[in-house]
Amino acid sequence: MTVKLIMTWDILPEHEQEYFEFVVREFIPGVQRLGLDLQDAWATVYGEHPQILVGATFPPTIHPNTIMNSPEWISLHNQLMDYIENYTQKLVNPQGGFQF
Repeated sequence: MTVKLIMTWDILPEHEQEYFEFVVREFIPGVQRLGLDLQDAWATVYGEHPQILVGATFPPTIHPNTIMNSPEWISLHNQLMDYIENYTQKLVNPQGGFQF
């Protein structure tokens, strides 16, 4: 069974450049190395919603906890926390299209 991880966050003010460099150079490649398939990346430009929403699916043969408890994931997650605030995550069954 495929499981989707939905993450949301806001970029810390005055850290936008460092955030984007980290995401492009380390976070995205690291997530892909772990076997996740990035499905969604959305930016909110107006309104009272999280600034960033990212969705990724886990390989169907690997339990999500196996990846999310790995040292590689923990390191990526901790580094991401240096640039963001208001982080949330949830695991859902993928339903196609936009999910929040």
